[in-house]
Amino acid sequence: MKDEIMLTPWREFPVEEFEVLVPNQVTWDFVLVCDNHKLGSEKAVKRKKFLEELEKKEFIIKKIQDKKLFYGVWAPSRIFRKYQWLLRNPDRGSQNSSTQEDVLITTRIRIVNFILQNTEINSQEKLRDLIKEKVFETAFPLHEEKEQIEFLKHKWARWRRMCCRQPIEEIRSYFGEKVALYFAWLGWYTCILALAAFPGLLLFIYGIIYFNSSQVSKEICEANTTIMCPLCDQKCPFWHLSDTCTYAKVTHLLDNEGTVVFAIFMALWATLFLELWKRKRAEVVSGWELYGWDEDEEELALELINNPEYDLQKYQHSYVRSMIVLLLVLLTIIVLIGIAHALVIYRVVATVIFSQSDSDLIREWANTLAVLTGAVLHYMTIVIMTKVNRCVALFLCDLEKPRTFSKRENNFTVKIFTFQFFTHFSSLIYIAFFLGRINGRPGNYVRVAGKWRLEECHPSGCITDLFIQMATIMILKQTLSNVVEYISPWIAYKMRKLQVNAKSKVQVEQEAEDPCKEQWLRNYQLNEVNVFSLFNEFLEMMIQYSFTTIFVAAFPLAPLLAFFNNIIEIRLDAIKMVRLQRRTVPRKAKDIGIWLQVLEAIGILSVIGNGLVIAITSDFIPLQVYKYTYSPCTLGNDTNIDCLTGYINHSLSVFRVRDFEWHMKLQDLAEKQITECRYRDYRNNDDYSYSVQFWHVFAARLAFLIIFEHVALCIKLIAAWYVPDVPQWVKNKNLEEKKKHLQEELSVMDHSTEV
Repeated sequence: MKDEIMLTPWREFPVEEFEVLVPNQVTWDFVLVCDNHKLGSEKAVKRKKFLEELEKKEFIIKKIQDKKLFYGVWAPSRIFRKYQWLLRNPDRGSQNSSTQEDVLITTRIRIVNFILQNTEINSQEKLRDLIKEKVFETAFPLHEEKEQIEFLKHKWARWRRMCCRQPIEEIRSYFGEKVALYFAWLGWYTCILALAAFPGLLLFIYGIIYFNSSQVSKEICEANTTIMCPLCDQKCPFWHLSDTCTYAKVTHLLDNEGTVVFAIFMALWATLFLELWKRKRAEVVSGWELYGWDEDEEELALELINNPEYDLQKYQHSYVRSMIVLLLVLLTIIVLIGIAHALVIYRVVATVIFSQSDSDLIREWANTLAVLTGAVLHYMTIVIMTKVNRCVALFLCDLEKPRTFSKRENNFTVKIFTFQFFTHFSSLIYIAFFLGRINGRPGNYVRVAGKWRLEECHPSGCITDLFIQMATIMILKQTLSNVVEYISPWIAYKMRKLQVNAKSKVQVEQEAEDPCKEQWLRNYQLNEVNVFSLFNEFLEMMIQYSFTTIFVAAFPLAPLLAFFNNIIEIRLDAIKMVRLQRRTVPRKAKDIGIWLQVLEAIGILSVIGNGLVIAITSDFIPLQVYKYTYSPCTLGNDTNIDCLTGYINHSLSVFRVRDFEWHMKLQDLAEKQITECRYRDYRNNDDYSYSVQFWHVFAARLAFLIIFEHVALCIKLIAAWYVPDVPQWVKNKNLEEKKKHLQEELSVMDHSTEV
């Protein structure tokens, strides 16, 4: 079938019945793709009506038939003149304008996309609805075949350019401000991560150097006469504390004197990162002349250009609808916390199963294996619940009925991040703050369904469990997720390319290819993009930032892993956008939007989280209480003795085995004549009530938490005040630009007055 063009003025005959030559210099703004529906079918009728609506708006449409139908769309110049007139030439700060109109190519695509998405047929259906109904398969702007895209391919979207600076201006000129700001932010975040990765690595190396020198670890390794209570009810023997020598040394590797300093440093780092990013953003956008741009005003202008009779959607608020959404959000959070409880139950049951294994190795490492397999299971739930959370968040946004797309995007961002945060961190919160603290004591254990005992902490602390959980999830997310993120679109692209080439092979041999057809097919073979494409990248980085800051006291290597991941992530995203995906619709932006507020919230949570980790999860506070209250050093007799000598014996309570519950099946009790065993807690030996030491430690934990969080938050506030959001030279440059613009307007007025 021949190429067909639809031109104004409006004609009453069907669009398939005429053809007009189109100038070769026309660059098509958009391409619509659909199946070759049966003539007269409902889908064919709706497609025809939609194309007729575009023709009424003076759009030029070119049709090319292959196995699919392709419709090229070109917008008339009057649309862009209206845009410039209404918004007073908003693109005057850019150098990359179209050869067809005095307007940015990115702006052309954005305007045309808005009109396409908001064009309605008689049944009040828009393009999005028609795509859902399979009337159209897809709609996309074309990648340009010019020097700019070749520059991005060779200077940016290549693995060998991994350590090179990003061409932000070129990215902005091709993909728009929003994409450029994402890569500017990601590049800046990666650079600042190096400042956090270095001290985290030093702290880890310090732990390795003093791996065997901790007094606490030495006491555990030498405690071959200290008999500990069984870890489960059946088939679990009494065990010697020295059996966990290696575990104690690993704990000291993570929980040492430098942990508190590193946690305070990371709280300060998070604040400086945000403040320095605000300055960096001001520098990046200083030449974009967006200080007078208003998103609401532009959206109103586009609505009026598309439909002069546009009925203004006013701001509305429904307390009933908001209450329903709030209740549904709380219900979703409860479900996510319930999933975390299910993971806890798995760990409890897995510990029992591993402890009853016939293998000595599995029995010895039962608790660690339960933690490790629980972390893998947690990662699987994250993958599944991410898809569920997205559907729930979209449903809640539909209930809210936001006025604009940007408002809908903000609402969706808050909800999906909240859901994802609980999905990722509910299990970590349990391990950090509840594991080993709500399990009861020998003789009065807390049980799941009255059968399985809750887990206990190791005598040297629970921080290693938190480390294993975080390390497993981060490594899996940053390896498997990145592999899938790259391999999936690459395979999909190759498969689509093979299918399209196979279908077109015979036709290519029979006739010369239309240049447009070749270009459109090449773009169609690429992977589809949607409104969530860039959103997904931001969300992934926000979750990573949360891992890097909130529980970093338990995992000092998190910034280093994030740093190496982001170096790869930048080029991975670049390759996807330039080589594997269709061109994304450019969007204008002055900053990263609501994501900045998310970062600020994470910064506050990092202060609270790290304070709680040191105060509750770590053994830092009990060690300091013992050192300055109960240790041999308080007597002042011997200055050569280590002040932590005797800490392990002090932190273990005594339990009489005759007081065990009736269903405890103890092994070797008669043979070994065991009458007492030890367990980790501060309790009196006679009635098992909390001892004075427990309340000393409790008061010290609470005091440290209050002091730490107030000091860290004060440091954050001082840093935020001390570092200006906008550099002075940027402010001065903006003032000069405003003065220059006003002088030009004044000279035009004076000239018109003289004439």
